[in-house]
Amino acid sequence: MGLHDASPQHLVDAMADDVVLELGWGRLIFGQTFADPERLAQALQQEGPGRRDICIYARESHVLVARSPSELFIDPSHTYRLRFADREVPDTDPIGFTVRPLADAAEADAMNRVYVRCGMVPAPVDVIWANHRDVDAVEYLVAVRDDDGSVIGTVTGVDHKLLFNDPEDGSSLWTLAVDPTTSLPGVGAALTRVLAATFRDRDRAYLDLSVAHDNAAAIALYEKLGFQRVPVLAVKRKNAINEPLFTHPPETVDDLNPYARIIADEAMRRGIWVEVLDAGAGEMRLSHGGRSVITRESLSEFTSAVAMSRCDDKRQTRRIVSEASIKVPKGRLATFDAEDHAFLAEVGDVVVKPTRGEQGKGITVGVDGPEELDAALVRAREQHPEVLIEQRAAGDDLRLVVIDGRVVAAALRKPAEVVGTGKHTIGELIETQSRRRAAATGGESRIPIDEVTESTVREAGWTFDDVLPEGEHLRVRRTANLHQGGTIHDVTAEVNPELCRVAVTAAEALGIPVTGIDLLVPDVTDTEYVFVEANERPGLANHEPQPTAAAFIDFLFPNQPGLPQAWTPDETPA
Repeated sequence: MGLHDASPQHLVDAMADDVVLELGWGRLIFGQTFADPERLAQALQQEGPGRRDICIYARESHVLVARSPSELFIDPSHTYRLRFADREVPDTDPIGFTVRPLADAAEADAMNRVYVRCGMVPAPVDVIWANHRDVDAVEYLVAVRDDDGSVIGTVTGVDHKLLFNDPEDGSSLWTLAVDPTTSLPGVGAALTRVLAATFRDRDRAYLDLSVAHDNAAAIALYEKLGFQRVPVLAVKRKNAINEPLFTHPPETVDDLNPYARIIADEAMRRGIWVEVLDAGAGEMRLSHGGRSVITRESLSEFTSAVAMSRCDDKRQTRRIVSEASIKVPKGRLATFDAEDHAFLAEVGDVVVKPTRGEQGKGITVGVDGPEELDAALVRAREQHPEVLIEQRAAGDDLRLVVIDGRVVAAALRKPAEVVGTGKHTIGELIETQSRRRAAATGGESRIPIDEVTESTVREAGWTFDDVLPEGEHLRVRRTANLHQGGTIHDVTAEVNPELCRVAVTAAEALGIPVTGIDLLVPDVTDTEYVFVEANERPGLANHEPQPTAAAFIDFLFPNQPGLPQAWTPDETPA
């Protein structure tokens, strides 16, 4: 690899030997510092369980892998380099957030939450904080929202000169991650720019990064910022985490939607055989030893037909949970006559929804006029002939995932929103945010451009052609449905235990072992709530950092433990 052989010999001799940097999620092994290929291979073989070590800059990566082909493989990634002598990195002012160095251990914990939401391996907080405090060569940057200070992105930088006296004066970027639920634009680009400026100001020669070969969006971003591809390879160890990189999954696993794929991936990491029966329906057979279970996403043969039908029919759901002393909103079955208007006049504000259906189809929230009610009834009736009209309760949409009698995750679901740039129209912002949500959810979440979106924007005093002022937030949907561009925000640490008790009680009343209980709550830390519905096939994706898929596989295969984790959320749901 000529890139690392051109330095004067006396500078190469001054370089530290056998340099390995512990970052918690794994170790960075700098191959150019190893004179002995055997020692380099041994360093990779010392990888700990649940970690993802990376060896980069090995002079002869192919020879290294050939020494241990059953243990090592060349990572299918590209290396990109930003040469500081070639161009300046343009500065832009972030909108709605600030990029700065890591401030405290709590932000290190928040970094892990972003990692897990992005499907990355987390790191022990004490390792992150020790590196930040004691290792000058490591730079942790975070992007924090200006309104609430929450961490929405992070990046790690390594100064090669400080770490091992690199004769090339290089640096590298690692673990760039942006919270997929954020609606703020330009977070990843801003983190990259600030890190590049940090190393440029230290007179480093370049900034390298490694990116998956098929991550087209990230590659486009890096090339836009001036990075160029260079012939540097990375070597990794064959383990359960890296398995998708060196072996193809069972046939059609790649065709599964995110809600089935998260279950399949967790099963395969545990050595459970996955047979896809119907990729389009998310139906699989999971087998280990003498045990075999058929699942359709999170619906399994352990959920009875009776329990499923109770959740499917919202009228039956209301009746059963009400008999269990759970509070439900005042409502009626639509008769499509003056009685519907009389009910609206009585309660003032209603939600209209078909008695059967999912993904928010046919649901209209915030109906407060006769004409709007008639239109909402027509939309709902297109999904199912029977329609419920319920009094609208104040509060946020809280989803509690119950598995085997225990709440394993709690999350607030929020309607789709956009943030103004002062340059783009609301229509353009919606299209951009819709693409971002689709990319973050495997195509499952998009903002529909329909009459509901248009009326929601119009009610706020805007049109699609208006330019939203910089930093202004605008909700563009009424319902907090993920499939319609909504976002999910983990609140497991804050949720009141009484709300968890209500969710478990509802699941027990319905006789269902795995369910998503939806409540409307003014405050997740309080006890006030109104029951909305129970989902017999809750989506387990998008609840990161909570290990929902792991809890589901624990339920199906209680004697097949998962991989050890470097970090887990410190909260324990009720």
